[in-house]
Amino acid sequence: MSESGPAADGGAGGGPADAGGVRSMVQRWKMDGAPARARLLLRALAWLFSLLALVVMASNQHGGSQDFREYPEYNYCLGISIVAWLYATAQVLRDVHRLGSGRDLIAARKASAVVDFAGDQVVAYFLISAMSAAAPVTDYMRQAADNLFTDSAAAAISMAFFAFVAIGLSALVSGYNLSMEALV
Repeated sequence: MSESGPAADGGAGGGPADAGGVRSMVQRWKMDGAPARARLLLRALAWLFSLLALVVMASNQHGGSQDFREYPEYNYCLGISIVAWLYATAQVLRDVHRLGSGRDLIAARKASAVVDFAGDQVVAYFLISAMSAAAPVTDYMRQAADNLFTDSAAAAISMAFFAFVAIGLSALVSGYNLSMEALV
């Protein structure tokens, strides 16, 4: 004889709170596991570091030749920091929605995994490209004069590097998730 009802499912109650409340969210967190939470954490760190990079670079205006707008490498670094911040914002919101509701904004799991992986890869490439353009200019200027302008530029480049590391690690998690999907 089989038993039916909440007791058979291992549930204690069966009331409205058990149906879709805290219990179901905890179950989703357990199902999604560590990769989803790690990806959310890494994207939140990328969001923070890219925001710091763009704020520090955008505020690096000290008059004359000590203005970031005078150097195309710094403008590029600022632009890519903005792109990385926007991407990280969208992905953090998407991950929070996915973990909170159990549904993704992109209906197909395969498409979602591809978007995550490709997006992380592209943004990571953009960040490393922006840093590699801005770092030699900063190094050259620091040889002549080490001042607040060069220190601010170096700080912005460092924040962009940390954003790159976070997005790069997120790309590894996204690649793992993509490899778990049957793409055929």
